[in-house]
Amino acid sequence: MTATDLGATTADRFVDLPAGPRICYRVEGPDDGVPLLLIAGLGIDLTSWPQRMVDGFTARGFRVVRFDNRDIGRSSQIGTPRPGRLRQLLARPRADAYDLADMAADAFGLLEHLAVERVHLVGMSMGGMIAQTLAARHPERVASLTSIFSTTGDRSVGQPARSTLLRLAKGPSPTVEDSVERHLGMLAHIGSSTLLPDEELERAWATGFWERGGGVRARAGVPRQIGAIQASGDRTAEVASITAPTLVVHGSTDRMVHPTGGRATAAAVPGARFVEIAGMGHHLAPGVVDRLVDLTTELARSTGAPLPTTGDPR
Repeated sequence: MTATDLGATTADRFVDLPAGPRICYRVEGPDDGVPLLLIAGLGIDLTSWPQRMVDGFTARGFRVVRFDNRDIGRSSQIGTPRPGRLRQLLARPRADAYDLADMAADAFGLLEHLAVERVHLVGMSMGGMIAQTLAARHPERVASLTSIFSTTGDRSVGQPARSTLLRLAKGPSPTVEDSVERHLGMLAHIGSSTLLPDEELERAWATGFWERGGGVRARAGVPRQIGAIQASGDRTAEVASITAPTLVVHGSTDRMVHPTGGRATAAAVPGARFVEIAGMGHHLAPGVVDRLVDLTTELARSTGAPLPTTGDPR
């Protein structure tokens, strides 16, 4: 990694990938830290990773890279038409849809830009699918994989509740107020009744997400991201080829990705460890963040990563 790329720790930076979109990213943590890439999920940008989580990783000695997937945040909007609501509900992607392999190639291109030779991957939801694809296709570059509330693409597992699908298929919000209320409504639907979100923090995040993503354009690319998942089909065979040490984490009450998706992922990856967190929904609530940092750090240490092993840096 170069000093130019890694000098400041909070400003958005950009890279124009040779065969893909412009990607926005941030890098935080010690200059000599162990590289860790966070890959966000469907319809959410790099700011969706709780700052407490990022700070937890940097305190543990990681150099944390996070980025906006294509079609979200400040990364490029893709020019192909969005699939309609009926296509989304019937899982019939357009013929010109990009897929998860294309999104994994974006992540790989960012690692190339930053000259990261080996990285620990952490992906949530769709980001977990992208991380799985990256780990399968570039095993020499992946030191470990943590897949959080994700799935394999097998349609017999990990399916969202129909009520969740109907929420996802709604058009873009017309105002910031509507966008914030939709976000809080979705959290109430897919989150946890016991591991509660911080409503003030979530309101602030949703407002910032709207502003950072260009207002009404903020979620315009979500239907194409849904199409990417659907176009990728059943990835079980590819997931089974992953050789990196793997941790699979899932909540017991997830309405976005049913827990069977996490179990199927762990069953597919040779030697994977599966951790189901009681009461966790499809949200990185304050009550689970520290545990996720601990679990991921434990996995990285098991691979020989040069991380602190004494004391609690938080």
